Amino acid sequence: MRRVKIVVAGRVQGVYFRLFTQNKAKHLAILGTVRNLPDGRVEIYAEAEHLMIDKFIKWCSKGPVTARVDNIEVTELEPELSYTAFDII
Repeated sequence: MRRVKIVVAGRVQGVYFRLFTQNKAKHLAILGTVRNLPDGRVEIYAEAEHLMIDKFIKWCSKGPVTARVDNIEVTELEPELSYTAFDII
């Protein structure tokens, strides 16, 4: 299992980024959370098998058609195995 924190910058709020992220995470069997940050970025915690996390990070670097991703920061974390779904906060 692998757990990461992803922070996405760009035009990522007000464009349904969180909903698209939740849908993609569910499709890839990823558990975690996504939320808007006060500074206009989006913060994601994701936990799943290594291959699925790699695919998810790749998707996050582009985002949905409605968004413009300028930068992502990925931080590796210790797996917690405490998530039961992928939730929008």
